[in-house]
Amino acid sequence: MYSVGIDMVEIARIKKSMKNPRFLNFILGEEEYDQLKNKNFISQSVAANFCAKEAFAKAVGTGFKGLDIKEVQILRNELGRPYVFLSGKALEIWGKGEYEFSVSLTHTKEFASAVVICFKNEPKKE
Repeated sequence: MYSVGIDMVEIARIKKSMKNPRFLNFILGEEEYDQLKNKNFISQSVAANFCAKEAFAKAVGTGFKGLDIKEVQILRNELGRPYVFLSGKALEIWGKGEYEFSVSLTHTKEFASAVVICFKNEPKKE
């Protein structure tokens, strides 16, 4: 393990932000937007994704400095397991195989939380 990041947010805060149509376009990447749209933008899921993005920024230790929040997408596989999908500058910095990420999401009626663990891979010996 290289580092870990965690975040928690009040779902009501995200639900309020979602009333502004620009909010979802600002925080969500294209694939992430489509996945959450298919779930009717359930506020708990949007909040969990938002937390995971914040947890990612903490795990890598740079925050979103020099990155667009949309470049860090939290997607789900066919079984519903979340994973980090990087694009743009985030992919250039963190997605070249040197690092891997594990994500865990949870929520209650009032709060959403996420943990992101960053693993640093050993350099390949040639």
